[in-house]
Amino acid sequence: MLQDTIAAISTSMGEAAISVIRVTGLQAFAVARKVFRTPQPLPELKPRHAHLVHALDPDGGTLDQGLLLLFRGPASYTGEDVVEFHGHGGLLVTQKLLESLLAAGARSAEPGEFTQRAFLNGKMDLTQAEAVMDLIHAQSTLALKAAHEQLGGAIGKEAAALREELLPVLAHVEAYIDFPEEDISPDTGAALVAKMDLVLERTRRLIDTSEQGRILRHGARTVICGEPNVGKSSLLNLLLGFERAIVSPTAGTTRDTIEEIIQVHGIPLRLVDTAGLRTSTDDIEKVGIERTQRELERADLILEVVDGSLPPASSHRVALTAGGESRRILILNKADQGRHPGWLDGITLSCLDNTGVEALRDAIRAVIMSAGTLQADHPIAINARHKACFDRIATQVQAARTALLAGSPPEYVALDLREALQSLGEVVGVVDVEQILDVIFSSFCIGK
Repeated sequence: MLQDTIAAISTSMGEAAISVIRVTGLQAFAVARKVFRTPQPLPELKPRHAHLVHALDPDGGTLDQGLLLLFRGPASYTGEDVVEFHGHGGLLVTQKLLESLLAAGARSAEPGEFTQRAFLNGKMDLTQAEAVMDLIHAQSTLALKAAHEQLGGAIGKEAAALREELLPVLAHVEAYIDFPEEDISPDTGAALVAKMDLVLERTRRLIDTSEQGRILRHGARTVICGEPNVGKSSLLNLLLGFERAIVSPTAGTTRDTIEEIIQVHGIPLRLVDTAGLRTSTDDIEKVGIERTQRELERADLILEVVDGSLPPASSHRVALTAGGESRRILILNKADQGRHPGWLDGITLSCLDNTGVEALRDAIRAVIMSAGTLQADHPIAINARHKACFDRIATQVQAARTALLAGSPPEYVALDLREALQSLGEVVGVVDVEQILDVIFSSFCIGK
């Protein structure tokens, strides 16, 4: 694969001020010489400087005029020679230019192939490669911060530190394998167990960030629920800042779940507007109510909306499973009609005149932060793949610790430690992980 020269449009399809086309590989400069007319021979152009050039079609006609940048490997994103052309952002001209590059000897890049080459050429580890897409997909300031930390190698550094702790332990154990007539002394055994305990503690701290990673990447699942006509859809529209859901005085208007992403105090929320909870004879509405119940079970945060102008006795509250109460925020809507004195707690809100919105935002942040799954000052948030690796590491180190304390043969202890080191290598991609590369990079956009 690395012998090929690849090309791709790196900017989004559509009309824009500029578009960027990238070429990388052994023949990147040779391909560029065929397509771009430069003020001086291309090899003489200064790397990392912009040069005004003409882009040509296969017949030698001018397609576009723009800026050409050269990056000589290994000092480039991919570690190979890279050419970038910044031209006018029209759909047709950009596509024609890509066709010229392909006719000149490049092939069309696969999704994520530029970043995959950066990984294979040692420009970044696997966690940093994954962070590239996290950075692109970030929908909140906290998600952006976590992606920057990961792109800077935060998770890779943690994995390297754990490796440095485990390697001496394995070396000590293997020394006793080489000298079977000697037993591991109690003092040495205690020191090795202490090192493994340190690894276990750090590993479990990383595992604990997986929920934070899920929320940052996908948003805290926030379910808006309540009886019909209490203002659930109005609340969704208010939080979004535009009219997404139909608002009607007719009960049962919302029959299916509606999802949108917003940011509240830097926290990504995946808002889910649900069907009103009531007894219904309408088959379609009944399906919507069943979906509401399922959403409540999956929710990270529950925004229960009631009509705060009516007495509490007239409202049918949502029944939650064990533990659900800590995830609930009660919203007393319709404050423009007054708040009934029977309500002792809850956020007073009016979707009609937009009062109480900031108090609600503050309450949302407080509930999410108090759950302990999201910490604004924590630099690391692992993803599901990392968690699977760290879960195996914790299991393998625990098994080695147990075997050592039980006086098992050192070969058994060493085997578990080697497997833990293998799993650490999988985190950053320093072992043979070809089977997972295609899965990771297939989620990238073409040209990245």
